[in-house]
Amino acid sequence: MPSYEYRCPKCGKFEIFQRITEGPLAKCPTCGAPVKRLITQNAGIIFKGSGFYVTDHRSSDYKEKAKEVEKAHSQS
Repeated sequence: MPSYEYRCPKCGKFEIFQRITEGPLAKCPTCGAPVKRLITQNAGIIFKGSGFYVTDHRSSDYKEKAKEVEKAHSQS
């Protein structure tokens, strides 16, 4: 479930998890004041390490050939 950020005039900013199909909140769950949903920039996927596809899903033969090609390009 995605998290959405809201601003309440009394309580300030808060995040809440909601289904995508749910409509935006109209009232603050804490104080009942009207709230406004904020547009935020969420990072949905976080990749860690030197690579995702090459290091996680390719065969060892492919990785060795890729290293050889990279080495040849760096020497030229």
